[in-house]
Amino acid sequence: MSHHPGFPYLTVLILLPAAGALLAAVLPNASRVVYRLIGIVTSLAVLGFAIAVGFLLQAGNGGYQFTSHHVWAKSLGISWYVGVDGISLFLVLMAAVLFPIVLVSAKSNRDPRAFVGWMLLLEAACMGSFLSLDLILFFLFFELTLVPAYFIIGGWGYAGRAYAAIKFFVYTFFGSAFLLVGILVVAFLHQSQTGVLTFSLPALEHTHFSSTTGILLFLAFTSAFAIKAPLFPFHTWSPDAYAEAPTGGSMILAGVLAKLGTYGIIRFDLNLFPQASRTLAPLLLTLAVIGILYGAVVACAQRDMKRLIAYSSLAQIGFIALGTFAFTTQGLTGGVLLMVNHGLITAALFLLVGWIYERRHTWQVNELRGLQRPAPVLAAIFTVSMLASIGLPGLNGFVSEFLILSGTFLTHRWWAVVATLGVIFAALYLLWAYQQVFHGKPKPADEKTRDLSWAERGIIAPLIILIVVLGIYPKPVLDRITPSVNRLVDRVELVTHTHQPPVARFGTNGAEVQATVRSAP
Repeated sequence: MSHHPGFPYLTVLILLPAAGALLAAVLPNASRVVYRLIGIVTSLAVLGFAIAVGFLLQAGNGGYQFTSHHVWAKSLGISWYVGVDGISLFLVLMAAVLFPIVLVSAKSNRDPRAFVGWMLLLEAACMGSFLSLDLILFFLFFELTLVPAYFIIGGWGYAGRAYAAIKFFVYTFFGSAFLLVGILVVAFLHQSQTGVLTFSLPALEHTHFSSTTGILLFLAFTSAFAIKAPLFPFHTWSPDAYAEAPTGGSMILAGVLAKLGTYGIIRFDLNLFPQASRTLAPLLLTLAVIGILYGAVVACAQRDMKRLIAYSSLAQIGFIALGTFAFTTQGLTGGVLLMVNHGLITAALFLLVGWIYERRHTWQVNELRGLQRPAPVLAAIFTVSMLASIGLPGLNGFVSEFLILSGTFLTHRWWAVVATLGVIFAALYLLWAYQQVFHGKPKPADEKTRDLSWAERGIIAPLIILIVVLGIYPKPVLDRITPSVNRLVDRVELVTHTHQPPVARFGTNGAEVQATVRSAP
């Protein structure tokens, strides 16, 4: 555990957006511009602090850094305990990048005060979830994300928004009930073994569970995370929510909120229940592969672009789970990297579809044709985002998918082979959708489609730059993720008395990473 003295960066990352939300709430009757400014300035300030944390994080250190520990309720064992490591750092950075883009691009003329307030509260809850090392604190933030997300879908969404918002809320709330019971059982078992009541993750890692108890607790935790992610077959709320949410809501739901589920599995399941994680790995790998193939096949049948991206996301979440339960450094590093990459790619795709909708008032593939002629810049940016989602070498999707598939191949060969079909399907449905919408002779209505304005190009530019830079030069990111992943894999191996193939372990040097990957059988 490494402490970072001085400024409480992580506490600021959580409280700053909450303060911005409060400011928007208490300022009555201000103009739309004032509310937008509050949202944009606050979220850019959060991004500044997140970048500072990224620069100051020690690359070779796999432990928690910048930790703040303040006891809240001593008798209840609850404390404000936050910390960051290589696994959570880039999720924090990705969220910090996406929120300002959403707030700048939002065209919400209806009640901007509430929209900005809910968005900033959602940012605070996401940051809190990624940074909490106290299980009750994590649970509070994890649950808090539900409220603003519900109001954003229900208040600013499209025709089916009320149904989608309620379905989203009921599903995720139901899963969280199991999570709360699981957290309390873990803490009470720890107390019965040590005499100390605590919800601190590093302390609870030393709790001993019988194999049955471990498996039941693993399932309780994972039910909440699998619904949030969403992992197959717990995904049925997501196509509705992603399709009916406003553009900014879809970007945050798929880009950031979905990652709370996969992050929860890596951070809590693998640390607290390594033996159960290992025992149930074949089940989760199977669900992951079914999710990859099911998401891809259903995406092939979609005529609705937002639903197509929603099912494509389901397949990508399957890849993250595949890398996680391969229990190799390569697979898990690829999983963490794909969480970040998928967030950037999906946000770009939803943003572009939102802009197409503003121009043509539809996102049905069969109602659009030949947009490439009137809107060449829109077509070019869509092409880059789509190719990144397919996993084209040189763009960010490739690095993470390659690490996941090669890492899984070392320990669970057949699952990796079947999952590779998902990559082929992704190329099919994304290229098909692109061809339908952008190629061919434009219809009369399509010919008048405006190209992206300079402002819109500026809004999406950070996402496209990150997609390209992370594809060409992922080394600085891998250097920071790998030590934390190694630490986690070592812990699982120590408890379960298993070992990954030596080829799957690599150091923090990017060249070493590539050499190791190349030498994989």
